[in-house]
Formats: sequence, structure tokens, C-alpha cells
Amino acid sequence: MDVLYRGFVNLVNRLPMPSLAVQKWIAVAVIVTQGGIAVTGSVVRVTASGLGCTTWPQCHPGSFVPTGTSTAPWFHQAVEFGNRLLTFLVVATAAAAVIAVTRAARRREVLVYAWLMPLSTVAQAVIGGITVLTGLLWWTVAIHMVVSMAMVWVSVILFHKIDQPDDGVDTVVLPKQLRWLTALSGVALAGTLVAGTMVTGAGPHAGDKSPDRTVERLDLDITNLVHLHAELLVAYLALLVGLGFALYAIGARQSVKLRLQVVVALVVAQACVGLVQFWTDVPAVLVTIHVALAGACTAATAALYAAGRVREPAPAPTASPTDTPTHSAA
Repeated sequence: MDVLYRGFVNLVNRLPMPSLAVQKWIAVAVIVTQGGIAVTGSVVRVTASGLGCTTWPQCHPGSFVPTGTSTAPWFHQAVEFGNRLLTFLVVATAAAAVIAVTRAARRREVLVYAWLMPLSTVAQAVIGGITVLTGLLWWTVAIHMVVSMAMVWVSVILFHKIDQPDDGVDTVVLPKQLRWLTALSGVALAGTLVAGTMVTGAGPHAGDKSPDRTVERLDLDITNLVHLHAELLVAYLALLVGLGFALYAIGARQSVKLRLQVVVALVVAQACVGLVQFWTDVPAVLVTIHVALAGACTAATAALYAAGRVREPAPAPTASPTDTPTHSAA
């Protein structure tokens, strides 16, 4: 394995040196693609195209592309196959991030976070395959969604690691207690996301409506699940509000307070969309908006968490009195 990695590094070192700006733009592309494929996945679900491709890794037995011999409607085949094609873009951006930071000889933690992206993308592809092969079992769809959000979180952390200098010094921006509170808000977010997937598992959008097969659903009262989901969202928002009071009390940096404001605004918007969904029998377009906002909330919370401890340029050394040149009298 070590020999293979050295060979990879030697090959990458023949490429042009990427600037910091290029590395950051690649990291942004990773965030967008990781969150974007979750949104397109929701489109697959709400259009009942989840089994437009009936198997995996092929689309249909004996064919990697949609075919006229399939019983699935062409529209469903196109939607599901289009979502699968986006996986190549996710892989491409993840691979570009690895290549860029390796060529730039970035510090170890940057390399680790970069490698997590293609590795987790492969894992996510396998989970997607299991979802199709098991006929869209609700819990496989739930895992697929939660892992996507986890990858959005990691990709945001990767961006922040890339943006910080390798020769810098660790700077504690927030006290340990407030960093823990920020992490706890992330845990509350995770609980909210899991509960949301359970609502989806019991809801009307199963991902397939073919009359010759039945998609297994979560057999729990959806109203109770919605209340659980909402209460966890309230807990998440309450932690953020408490964090906000603490940040203003200690006079935190404006950049940190701005990130908190963005998170709170996104959570409030997400809550409003959720309420409208509940009152209007979960229209398909709002499901996709809800998933997009879930990705945005995840990314913003990760950015807030990353701001608690950063790596900043080392201060320039100051000249000591003995270093001051002296002039003898004539």
C-alpha cells in the first residue's frame, strides 16, 4: 500500500502546482456536488423514479443505460439514470480535491479530509445500490440521506482546513465550553435529520408507485413522527439561540456571529417549509426544497463549528533590543 501511495504521489507531482484559490474552488465544488446529489436524490423519490433503474450497478440486467425493453416508464428511467450520472461528477470533484492537496503537499489533516471524500463516495454508491436491490426499503433510503448529510459536513470542514495555512498556529477562537455547545447543536441537527428520514419513511413519497410491487414503509403513526421531528428541530434551534447569547456576551468575532446568524436564518426557513409541508399534504416540490435546506443547515452548522478553533498565520518575529544595530561615535 505504501508503494502504491508513493507511486501516486510521484505521478501527481508531474502536474502543475495548484494555487490556494484553485484548491478552495475545488473544495467548494465538493460541497456543492455532495449536497446537490442529495437534492437530485429527493427528485428521484418524489417522482416515484426510484426503481427506474431496476438493478445495480447496471441500470437493467445486461445494460448500464436505460432501455426500451424495460417495463419502467422512460421518464422514471431518465430521472434515476440522471441521478446516477451525477455520481461521476461527485467522484470527479472528490478526486480533484485529493490530487490538488497532494500536489500542493498540504499538511496531513488536509490530506486525511480530502481522502475521506472519494472513500465515502464509494461507500455511498454501495448504499445506493443496496437501496435499489432491496426495493427501496425505507431504512436504506434513510441511511442514504444521513450519510449524504455527513459528507456535506466533512466537505465543509475540508474547505476550512484547506483555507488555513500549513505553517500557521492553532488559535482558540471560542472557549472550550462554547465549542462543546456548538458540537452539541450538531448532535441535535443529526437527531433532527434522522427523525426527518423516519417521517419520510412513513410518508406518501415511497420512491416507486408501480402496481406490481409494494415498497415497504415505516409502520408508525406519521403525526407522532412529525411531532418528534419538530421537537428535535426546536431543541436544535434553542441550542443555537443559547449559543448566540453566549457569543454576544463574550464579544466573539464578527465572523463567528455572522455564521451563527446564517444558521439560525436557515433553521427558521426550514421550520417554515416543514410546517407548510404538514399543512398541505407534503407536495413534491417542498420535499426537494426541504432536502436542499437540510444540506444548507448542515453546511452552515459545520462552518460554525469549524470557526471555534482555527489555524492562523504565525505572528512575525519581533526584533529584540540586542538585534538593533549600533553606531560608534566618530
